Amino acid sequence: MTDVAFTTISSGDLTARINPLGAELWSLTDRQGREYMTDADPAFWTGHAPLLFPIVGALHDDRYRLDGREYALPKHGFARRSTFAVVEAGADHVLFRLADSARTREAYPFAFVLDMAFRIDATGLHMEARIANPGEEPLPFSFGYHPAFAWPLPGGAAKSDHMIAFEQPEPQPIRRIEPETGLVLPEPVATPVEGHLLHPDAAQFEADALIWDRLASRALTFGAPGATQLAIAFPDTPMLGIWQKPGAAYLCIEPWQGIADPLGFTGDFRAKPGVVTLKPGEARSFRMDVAVLSAD
Repeated sequence: MTDVAFTTISSGDLTARINPLGAELWSLTDRQGREYMTDADPAFWTGHAPLLFPIVGALHDDRYRLDGREYALPKHGFARRSTFAVVEAGADHVLFRLADSARTREAYPFAFVLDMAFRIDATGLHMEARIANPGEEPLPFSFGYHPAFAWPLPGGAAKSDHMIAFEQPEPQPIRRIEPETGLVLPEPVATPVEGHLLHPDAAQFEADALIWDRLASRALTFGAPGATQLAIAFPDTPMLGIWQKPGAAYLCIEPWQGIADPLGFTGDFRAKPGVVTLKPGEARSFRMDVAVLSAD
């Protein structure tokens, strides 16, 4: 895929490149050209930062039930494979839009508008997804971010020195998924967070993602102490996934409103954990901010 398809925004200090296919952030670089996003090594995962809509995670048999009917949806939904229209663009901002169509209604029988705004300034990259219900019936959905950040981050710190510092202590147990199905296992497990610190290592992800469904924090930092770090804020999402393919040069830090189906779940879509509902005419926004904190 060539640069022609991408939208580039810049503050001078930071530059972001976004692919209209999925309104997906592909690159975040600083003035020195250092990359803060994944290398997308095909040996591990070629994704960069897909948007998850109208579901997060996998469904039981890739199907969901709604008012007695069944519909098929792939893992994480269809937004990441849909081309967004550019509604407005400037040197430091861009607004993408995806609306329902005959194709989306086959899998998801609702009217919706998903606006994805990117803005960049001296403090960092600001992203905001806004889901609106222009229809005449309630709109149930989930939404999630799935960015893959470089691990290690540029700056020379060792991968093993990187940590995640949550804004709050996180003593609650976490959830894991069954790798074969991608569904959430019924029993929570002890948190790997010590106080408010998580020391990620590849072995933690051999059984796939770490999932917080009772998250206290709405912000964290990622990086090595004394080196360049990322400050990540997600004020509107109550869940979080952290994931990598073991050994890859990225770490996904994923704020979510929603979660995969619990193992064996066959209930109505509206009862799926994390699904929220908009009344006709309502809208809801989900923000994610990423600031680069220099070692200075």
